[in-house]
Amino acid sequence: MAIDKNQGAQLNLIRKAQTAAIAAILAVGTLAVVAQDALTPPSTPEEAIAMRETVMKQNGGLLRSAGNLTGDEAVAAAQTILDNYTHMPELFPEGSEGGDALPAIWQNWEAFTAIIETGRTGAEAALTAAQAGDTAGYAAGLQTVMGTCGQCHQQFRS
Repeated sequence: MAIDKNQGAQLNLIRKAQTAAIAAILAVGTLAVVAQDALTPPSTPEEAIAMRETVMKQNGGLLRSAGNLTGDEAVAAAQTILDNYTHMPELFPEGSEGGDALPAIWQNWEAFTAIIETGRTGAEAALTAAQAGDTAGYAAGLQTVMGTCGQCHQQFRS
């Protein structure tokens, strides 16, 4: 199917809007990185639940768009995901059961943290690859992270 000039212009506008949306997500992610480098562990179960839900939503948003990113945008996305995975165990302190988190997290802590570590390693690989301009390595790292999302949600999310 051929695209006429009007449709082409519309597609360009859509691409520009998508790019602007990704830039906005990354700007928020960059702020989160700064904030997370000095993460203050949650002081109440309610705070832990709220913090981890925010982190999970941020990861989901980034992972949905990260595959289309290159250069500094890819580096920023991978760094945010890495920081989130690095701090994730701190967002599940004992006694913070609730939200979508199943008790199985605390009953099978080693299995839970092993999944997180696999995601952290994938995010680290994605970051290293993004910094080197290695798009295949970046994509492979992201795939590892995305695999851990599904694995964790199957076992530990209601």
